[in-house]
Amino acid sequence: MSERADHGKAEGDKNIEVWKIKRLIKTLDSYRGNGTSMISIIMPQGGQISRVAKMLTEEAGTASNIKSRVNRLSVLAAITSAQQKLKLFTRVPANGLVIYTGTVMTDDGKEKKMSMAIEPFKPINISLYLCDSKFHTEPLKELLESDDTFGFIVMDGNGSLFGTLSGNTREILHKVSVDLPKKHGRGGQSALRFARLRVEKRHNYVRKVAELSTQFFINPATSQPNVAGIVLAGSADFKTELGQSDMFDPRLQAKIINVVDVSYGGENGFNQAIELSADILKNVKFIQEKRLIGKYFEEIAQNTGKYVYGVDDTLKALDAGAVETLLVWENLDINHYTLKNPTSGETMVKILTKEQEKDRSHFVDAETNTDLEVVEQKSLLEWLAEEYTKFGCTLEFVTNKSQEGSQFCRGFGGIGGLLRYQLDLGAFEEPEDDDGLYEDSD
Repeated sequence: MSERADHGKAEGDKNIEVWKIKRLIKTLDSYRGNGTSMISIIMPQGGQISRVAKMLTEEAGTASNIKSRVNRLSVLAAITSAQQKLKLFTRVPANGLVIYTGTVMTDDGKEKKMSMAIEPFKPINISLYLCDSKFHTEPLKELLESDDTFGFIVMDGNGSLFGTLSGNTREILHKVSVDLPKKHGRGGQSALRFARLRVEKRHNYVRKVAELSTQFFINPATSQPNVAGIVLAGSADFKTELGQSDMFDPRLQAKIINVVDVSYGGENGFNQAIELSADILKNVKFIQEKRLIGKYFEEIAQNTGKYVYGVDDTLKALDAGAVETLLVWENLDINHYTLKNPTSGETMVKILTKEQEKDRSHFVDAETNTDLEVVEQKSLLEWLAEEYTKFGCTLEFVTNKSQEGSQFCRGFGGIGGLLRYQLDLGAFEEPEDDDGLYEDSD
């Protein structure tokens, strides 16, 4: 696998982990318990399993005194369940451990036992034990807060500063000063010669800053930028000149998220640039999403044929290995079914919307009128998150919060892809029924 593909895969994996946590938070937040029978345990890296196990044993002793029999049994069941989950671990995993157990009320008023252990995708630094009528997901929400690093180049006629910002941590990587001739030459110099020298020195200065930018903001191991975005700042037009220059690395050019005018150079200019970019840094994912969907719409507008949309066509293109980037709305409410005909042993895949699921004919063999057996049912999103690597594509979850995202979700069914090459979908001989469902028999 190429270095670029490795980088894309790592980025894709992170996106999927973020999506999984978002979905989990949504599910956990929707649960309510009867009494205080929902336990939330969060252990940071380096936490001790034995200490939490001892605490649970003590809690079980205290819970025995709860007067309400129903509540007492629910709390004891949740503690026992948490103890069983803890026994699966000899030590706390590298990023910490999160356990949720308890009895929750379903939408139809029934009770359901819940028990899960999660190893976060990045370090969790909070220690928590709570017995409540809801699960506490705040620490999981903190995992979603961006830990991206942004690069800053503050450039004016006196010199340049290279810095990074990650969370609240700012770091100055390098400062370079320059002595450029002013616009007016001293007596005795030819005006033309002076102007030529001035242009040459400016050019060399821009070249030097461009070279240093590559040195500081491109990871030599992956040949990819080591920052999520770049802010160009300065008091003169140097910053614009740099951003548009052929000498500025195109990989970094693509990462420019803001160009700001600041009153100072150096550290003061760096601090001012951070303040002026605050809103944009918060919305960098939003900007990346707009660019991605913008590129998708561009392919459609130019009618290049290197795009696909809708469930049926996107899955056919995936099977053909033609999809380079798969775009899916993060709240797409469609399910992936694997069904089996018990008489013939034949299995098939059906992709059904909530509305289509109500139609029993999708679960009956039309020829023999035999009920089809549901081998597996999961959301299409979940299935794609597990299987996308097999199709050799990257997976991007998008929201409907931007105008472009909203148009993609409403007008294109919330699923589509950018293709490696043009694909004649009409040439596929996949059986397709009147509902436009994608089916695959084997």
